[in-house]
Amino acid sequence: MNLVNNILKSQSSMEVLRRSFSISPRLLTEKSLTIREAITQAMDEEISRDERVFLIGEEVAQYDGAYKMSKGLWKKHGDKRIVDTPITEMGFAGLATGAAMAGLRPICEFMTFNFSMQAIDHVINSAAKAYYMSAGKVKVPIVFRGPNGAAAGVGAQHSQDYSSWYSQCPGLKVIAPYSAEDCRGLLKAAIRDDDPVVFLENELLYGLHFPLSDEASSTDFVLPIGKGKIEREGKHITLVGYSIGVKICMEAAKELEQSGIQCEVVNLRSLRPLDEDIIKNSVKKTHYLLTVEFGWSQCSIGSEVITRICESDAFDYLDGPPIRVTGADVPLAYAKTLEQNSMPQVANVVKSIKKILNK
Repeated sequence: MNLVNNILKSQSSMEVLRRSFSISPRLLTEKSLTIREAITQAMDEEISRDERVFLIGEEVAQYDGAYKMSKGLWKKHGDKRIVDTPITEMGFAGLATGAAMAGLRPICEFMTFNFSMQAIDHVINSAAKAYYMSAGKVKVPIVFRGPNGAAAGVGAQHSQDYSSWYSQCPGLKVIAPYSAEDCRGLLKAAIRDDDPVVFLENELLYGLHFPLSDEASSTDFVLPIGKGKIEREGKHITLVGYSIGVKICMEAAKELEQSGIQCEVVNLRSLRPLDEDIIKNSVKKTHYLLTVEFGWSQCSIGSEVITRICESDAFDYLDGPPIRVTGADVPLAYAKTLEQNSMPQVANVVKSIKKILNK
């Protein structure tokens, strides 16, 4: 009898267990996507859509990419569309640029944009200038993409943010996405664009999940290059960021909400062209401005944003000086504590906001 009672109790416990997990199917149906998945999907869809599109770079084929950004693409599309190269950025960036001039649409992957320094002559002097120097006869529809900026414990020579480097150059379009929606819509737009595009990803964001709407899940979903997005509405101060800087802004805004401070967060998405209007309209609404980025302070994106506000009619709406939160003006250290203290943290942003608002 005891055995029967134990079995009945066990079955009852199993029923409770099944009931307690009854919500899991609904959770599984919620749409979310990691940055890695969003980029892989965007490339897959564009390679399938247009026979001129191909991916080229180190370890992108049989190894699925150093960060698994091209996982499964070689098996699906083959050697002609997913091209492994030797370790020679100057070589394969030149091949890709020439292919673009000849009418193809290459996606040139740098294992990290720090290695793009080996190929910068092709990016700046060949790809960016060909359309102008040929009087519009030679288009270069190429995308240079890969992780940009600091990761974790990779040392000074592998941690630079090239946002301001490339965004200074006429002839290039420069994108720095934050969310999965950004990556899907903007990478597809970049591949279809007739101009050379530098697509700056962030390694620390690759594994993060972001919600994805039905619209953004469509194979036809494309976002316009040169348009930013209000990630969070607010009325007390405007926070402007891009890439991982937006994440810091969002976390700071959430923390300050408990103190009654409502921050408006602007995700730039595109660095060149820069969406001035979205920043100006936000500053006219909040009257305060703070920029956040992981790059160095001198000649930074934040410097450009603040300068444009100061040179526009939005300047008259400011009730306090604009402030930048940037990476420390030093080569990034390898030691973990020094590395963390050299990059913007939520506490830095919160402290700066309270300072500008006199809180």
